[in-house]
Amino acid sequence: MIAPADMEACRAAIRHGSLSFHAASRLLPARVRDPAMALYAFCRLADDAVDEGVDKRDAVLRLRDRLDLVYRGTPIDQPADRAFAAVVVEWEMPRALPEALLEGLAWDALGRRYDTLSGLRDYSARVASAVGAMMCVLMGVRDAHALARACDLGVAMQLTNIARDVGEDARARRIYLPGEWLAASGIDSDAFLAAPAAHPEVRAMVRCLLAEADRLYDRAEAGIAALPVAARPGIFAARHVYAAIGGAVRRNGYDSVGTRGRTGRARKAALLGWSVCRTGMTVAMPRSAVIFAPPLPETAFLVDAARQESAPTHVRGLRLIEVMAQLEDRDRSARA
Repeated sequence: MIAPADMEACRAAIRHGSLSFHAASRLLPARVRDPAMALYAFCRLADDAVDEGVDKRDAVLRLRDRLDLVYRGTPIDQPADRAFAAVVVEWEMPRALPEALLEGLAWDALGRRYDTLSGLRDYSARVASAVGAMMCVLMGVRDAHALARACDLGVAMQLTNIARDVGEDARARRIYLPGEWLAASGIDSDAFLAAPAAHPEVRAMVRCLLAEADRLYDRAEAGIAALPVAARPGIFAARHVYAAIGGAVRRNGYDSVGTRGRTGRARKAALLGWSVCRTGMTVAMPRSAVIFAPPLPETAFLVDAARQESAPTHVRGLRLIEVMAQLEDRDRSARA
């Protein structure tokens, strides 16, 4: 059970670090909301440690050690770690899911770039869909079709974030736009990082990312009806709040270099109300055929892990070891 003081610290971390999730979480039932807050707090603080750290490689290696301690039942003396350790025990969280997130953060620390949209979905699966799969575990949902749609939602949300943050990422010397898209448009990625600008070609790429996100938002909706009724408003809210970010980017003419798409409090409140209405509609609706679509190839391993199928977990563990070894090599070289 999560200690009350640790739970309050997790709520504070989410209030200040993830306004969109904090808004959506208000519609989750308490039995899901509290462990979800603990999960998001650990994931958010992990992401911030890598994103804002001076030594990103060292930050990921320390996160690996923290996660290992969590699964040993001896977390470090920090509220988010203690709370997440309680979640792991009570909900029997498959270790492969947070390890997938850790792998995505390691890719960031390595400065990995993605040549194709599929590569970008690979990355999104780790840093976003892994969290969606963990949310399903907290709801007691292990159905493969529902998990596949939750992973669709995670990829959609991450693609929305990437589309919104092109300029912010470039100024931090990061680029997520697919390399083959840049090459086809005659844009050199390093030149773009040196002088980011909302070229028509870049706006077209942002538009393509949002189109793919919209396709996956539509697919994801079919899975919400497979969740417990009490949890549906919160997940609908996450879907609509993040999609609204994409709408803000569209209203800015797909310029996410010179400006940042935002949704105000009034808009979020309206979306929360709409999410409650959508839940009422799902109770009476038959199951959509879309829910039976196979998972994205890039997220299939998460579906298997959440169902606690053992073979993929072993394979993922080996890949994580390889990525961590790369980080350690680079860390040693940098220190030398």
